This record gives sequence, C-alpha cells and structure tokens, in this order.
Amino acid sequence: DPQQLELATSSKRKLRRFVVIDEVVDELYGSKVREYFEENNVQHKILALPTTEETKSMDLVLSILQEVQNFSLDRRTEPIVAIGGGVCLDIVGLAASLYRRRTPYIRVPTTLLSYVDASVGAKNGVNFLQCKNKLGGYTPPVASFLDRSFIQSIPRRHISNGLGEILKMALMKHKGLFDLLKSHGKYLLDTKFQSYSGPADHGDAALQTTRIAIETMLEELAPNLWEDDLDRLVDFGHVISPELEMRVLPSLMHGEAVNIDMAFMTYVAYVRGLITTEEKEQIIQCMRGLELPVWHGGCSWSLIKKALMERLKHSGGQPRLPLPTGLGTADIFNDTSEEILERAYKLWVMD
Repeated sequence: DPQQLELATSSKRKLRRFVVIDEVVDELYGSKVREYFEENNVQHKILALPTTEETKSMDLVLSILQEVQNFSLDRRTEPIVAIGGGVCLDIVGLAASLYRRRTPYIRVPTTLLSYVDASVGAKNGVNFLQCKNKLGGYTPPVASFLDRSFIQSIPRRHISNGLGEILKMALMKHKGLFDLLKSHGKYLLDTKFQSYSGPADHGDAALQTTRIAIETMLEELAPNLWEDDLDRLVDFGHVISPELEMRVLPSLMHGEAVNIDMAFMTYVAYVRGLITTEEKEQIIQCMRGLELPVWHGGCSWSLIKKALMERLKHSGGQPRLPLPTGLGTADIFNDTSEEILERAYKLWVMD
C-alpha cells in the first residue's frame, strides 16, 4: 500500500521488526539476520524458539504473544517475521492472527517442505489433544519471501521430506512435474535444490520443480482459500497421514507420512481400476527414487479405519478421497467401499 509505505518511511520513528526464528535456523543464519537489521538501522527483537511438531502448541503461541506485547508492536506498520520451517510458520501465523485480532506477518520458509507448502495459502495452526493442527485459522501472510539458498544447509532426509509434497502436486495435477521428479529426483537430492549451470541434461531442474509445484498449489488454493468447498485435490496424502504422523511422533516427518498415505491411496486407485499396473509401479518407483518411505508398520488397518472416520466427521459426512486417475490427473471419490480399501491394504502390505 503506497500510503502505508509513505507513512512508514516518512515517519521520524525508527523502523522496528519482531522476528521469530527457529532455533536451529538461528544457529546457522541468525548472525546474518542480525547484521542485516543493524546495517539497515532497524530496531529488532529476535526470538529463537524450538519449533517442532512436539512443541507446536498454544503454550508456544502464548509465549510468543507475551514477547510481542513487551516489544509494543505497531500492528499497522510492523509485520511479525517468521523464519523457519512449516511448524514455525504455522505457529507464528496463528500468533499474529490472534494479536489485536490480526497483525500482519511475513513468512520466510527455510526448508523445502515449507518452501513449496506452508509458504502458500492462508492456513495456520497448532496441535491440540494429540490431534494435528486442531486449533488454527485462515490468515494469509502479507508476503512470503522465497530463497532456495536456505535449503542447502538442511539434511538430505529433509529434502526428501519436501519432495513428498511436490510429488503430491505432480500426481494430482501435472504429468510434466512427475516426469521431472522421475528424471531428476536423485540430482535434486544430491544438489539440495540449488541452481547450477552444470550438466545441460538437468537444465535448471530445481527452479522448474519448485515453480511448478507452487503454481499448481496456488491454482488449487486461490479459488478456495477458506475451504468453502471441501472437495480438495491438495488433500491427497492427508487422509491417513495426520493420524499416522501424530501416532508415531517423532519417527516420521510430515512429507514422509504424506507419502505413505499417497502410496496406500495409489493402491486404492489401482484396485478400483483407476490406474494401470504400470502406472502404479511407476508411482511407487518414483517415490523410492525420491528416498521416501512407501510403507510404515504403524499404519495398521485399525488406524486407517479410525482416520477415515475422522475424515467423515470433518468433511461433511463424505470421505472425499482424492485419487489418481492417471499420471498427473485425479478426481475426488465418495464411493470407495470398505471392501476395496481392505483389498488395497492387503495388497499394499504384501508388496
């Protein structure tokens, strides 16, 4: 807003920023962040916190808000800045949405998963009563700043974790993205999504895959930002995974749990006759190539049934299962019988 910008820059008051940064990210980049604010003469408070699924709670939100209150933040001209992975962005987004009913905030994702997933959309939240994101709201950030150089410092498993969400969009909406992952998956893992003018056969695979993943995600989310329509292709991989992820914490990361869910649903699509044997094999093979788990012992038949019951509760009494109907095409199904699900489960476990 030009008027707000003029107000902020013409004001005699010193620029101020309140920053919440994940403590691991702070160890790696905190000194650069502080240096940046000091060089630009910005008064700042940097709050480094442990932001993990285990600490993702209202208690942490309230401790952030206590510090925000102490900082005397001006909610019109001083957005809160969140620097970290998806959990950090979720927690800070919720805190900002609660403070003075809505304080602007900026997302700076530092993991591949948050770069392509949490940075896009309006949702924020925390875990409650052992349920994933049970408390939350829809408050979009005023901006997301995307910088892939953060990703070079995260472990290989975290890269793979992010590839799970990228693969979700490929299977639901974009055959070209699926082909990119199949051809360049190992290269992307090896180079940690950095752009190099290296082997011509890889082109700029990192830029292409992240751009397509974000664009397809935006295509799905933008017309349905508040989830008025519960038929959502982006829910692929998010039917069983919330139950599984919370049950086995901290052994599975979010993208890994999502991938296990997607692997099971690939078998459901196969048993229903929506995809061929070859397509099923290609999907599972691609998952393995991206070093993602395709099965987990904690994903029992009873857990699947419980997760589906939860799904019915929260999606208007319909299962609304997003399933692939090919490579890069999908649809929502409400008529998958328990018999089909059980057959798919047995085949999946056997394989």
